[in-house]
Amino acid sequence: MCGKCFDWPLVRKALYKWCSPFTIYLLSAGEPRKYDPTFKGPIHSRGCTDIACCVLFIVAILAYVAVGILAWSQGDPRKVIYPTDSRGQFCGHNHSGIPLVMCVAKCPDKFMTLVKARLIPSEFEYYKQFCKEGVTNQMVSQDPGLTRPVTRRCFPALAGKDGSITVGNSSGFDDGTGTIREAKDLVDGVKNATVVMEARQVVMKVFEDYTHSWYWILLGLVIAMLTSLLFIVLLRFLAGIMVWVMIVMVILVIGYGIFHCYMEYAALKGAAGSNVTLQDLGFQTDITVYLQIRQTWLAFMIILAIVEVVIILILIFLRKRILIAIALIKEASRAIGHVMSSLFYPLFTFLLLAMVIAYWAVTAVFLSTSNEPVYKVFNETECMHSRMNCEPANFSTSAMKADCQDSECLFAFYGGETAYHKYLIGLQFYNVFLFFWCANFVTALGQMTLAGAFSSYYWAFVKPDDMPAFPVFAALGRSLRYHTGTLAFGSLILSIVQIIRVLLEYIDHKLKGAHNKCTRFLLCCLKCCFWCLEKFVKFLNRNAYIMVAIYGKNFCTSAKDAFFLLMRNMIRVAVLDKVTDFLLFLGKLLIVGIVGIFAFFFFSGRVKAFEDTAPHLHYYWVPILTVVVGSYLIAHGFFSVYAMCVDTLFLCFCEDLERNDGSAERPYLMSSTLHDILWEDKEPPESQGAEEEGDPPPSEAQI
Repeated sequence: MCGKCFDWPLVRKALYKWCSPFTIYLLSAGEPRKYDPTFKGPIHSRGCTDIACCVLFIVAILAYVAVGILAWSQGDPRKVIYPTDSRGQFCGHNHSGIPLVMCVAKCPDKFMTLVKARLIPSEFEYYKQFCKEGVTNQMVSQDPGLTRPVTRRCFPALAGKDGSITVGNSSGFDDGTGTIREAKDLVDGVKNATVVMEARQVVMKVFEDYTHSWYWILLGLVIAMLTSLLFIVLLRFLAGIMVWVMIVMVILVIGYGIFHCYMEYAALKGAAGSNVTLQDLGFQTDITVYLQIRQTWLAFMIILAIVEVVIILILIFLRKRILIAIALIKEASRAIGHVMSSLFYPLFTFLLLAMVIAYWAVTAVFLSTSNEPVYKVFNETECMHSRMNCEPANFSTSAMKADCQDSECLFAFYGGETAYHKYLIGLQFYNVFLFFWCANFVTALGQMTLAGAFSSYYWAFVKPDDMPAFPVFAALGRSLRYHTGTLAFGSLILSIVQIIRVLLEYIDHKLKGAHNKCTRFLLCCLKCCFWCLEKFVKFLNRNAYIMVAIYGKNFCTSAKDAFFLLMRNMIRVAVLDKVTDFLLFLGKLLIVGIVGIFAFFFFSGRVKAFEDTAPHLHYYWVPILTVVVGSYLIAHGFFSVYAMCVDTLFLCFCEDLERNDGSAERPYLMSSTLHDILWEDKEPPESQGAEEEGDPPPSEAQI
């Protein structure tokens, strides 16, 4: 079927005539597989591969466990949650000494003046709870002022009134020296702290929304899982119909998104403040603010329209290839029908990835909170001990206090001078690197396991009689027993590339304010190159794991064999394998779109039937985004089984073509359907003679 789409002899002659010698070498490199009558599929008598990398991975995991134990023994997550006074001590605990930043039961909720506190005893009783112990009305020299609590911290209650900044409903305040200052002078003082505190307040609200909606989110994810499973089962029996249904429904769902964005855009016409631009609005912690301006919906509408047009154009240009890809998906459905347990393997992968992510997150929190409070000597007069480290517990009886009577031992910052604290940034880097390595290892294990299961289906002469009883468990056992080192080797290469990309992003973030165009251009080129390199390494690793699952060789040999095999079948890879991936991607988009639309109407309260049922949230987009991202991950997990099946069948088909010739002595192992999908017609004698009369292809020695 594919042979009828291309004039293969002419394609070859054009390649030899116009391509570079290196390209011709890649297209013809590697020795094709020879016929082996003893080959019956995935080799069972195999040995351990890449042992050195296996040992390195085990040592790295043990060191990772040691880092976690060290971080858990030194860290204190309470530093992230609870406020501290000026001594670095948690509020709510009894401590000695008089801190400059007080821990109070609640923030001041009314504005007071010093005169009023001195004249009225009842007012002073309220006033002195925000002062040091033992204070009298003659010692007070500053008003506490009206404040508001923000994540358990008290900040000036700044507000706007008639276009001016106010604090305590007043545009001015007494700074304690009798000078009346404008309230706007406080803005610069609390601006940076306000950004941080507002961000933390948003995080607290998001956490609260999760506590109110977690069961609905879980229900949405279950619906996404059931929908994905339903699509997979229907693909098993109605592959052709389901693919066309997916294509049509994706177009309809995106079309509805365009229509909805237009209706929201039209509804905001004439509304107060709706014509504000995104640039004028700036960054807002409340995302719902962006949904109140027309430009947001206009941007959404344009983006969806572009996506719609791109998908339609791709479908038009690939309409013939789609028919071939549908047939390939049908063949993959038959394979999955014989290996039904493969549909549930992604759950095992999700469990392992969840453990890796949880360990990384907990270790990162404990590492970031393992600094100790550092105290230094502060004084108003000259002192030889100024800014030296001190201990507040015995400072009053120390020699430092005796030498400098007016000095105080106050909290300076969180840090530390031990070897552990000096190398803390290195431990954080190791935590991130091992996270990438372990996550990639888990993904690689899943790919090799599924490849081993589906290759046992392909190479079975009588299906399913010649297949193992439990192909997934058998492939998983072979992968862990013999190829842990190979999995670690491939995932290590990918992790190194990913950590370099992280460092480039960090450097780019640090150079945001730089105006050196040459540096920024170079950095942009590096980011682009390493992004391409990561995609290539993922592609090469995926096919290398398939070859390892079949032949049991080490990573480098398998990667070389897979690469040259793909190069000898490059046109098939371009026009068939990638089209199938595109169709499966549309299936993911469809599931995400369906579940996301239902989540939007439920949590936003747009449907009256759900107004009383839906939880009342600060930000309704929190559960919606969670459901959308979770739905994509679930759909990706199920459809990745299909994608891995297609890739495995494709490589096995290419191997089958090189090993066998379809005769009675060397029959093909492929099914008749797969033969019709990917078969390359034999060249007619006329074409062969024409090729012999033309310029012969260059020999390997000439190259």
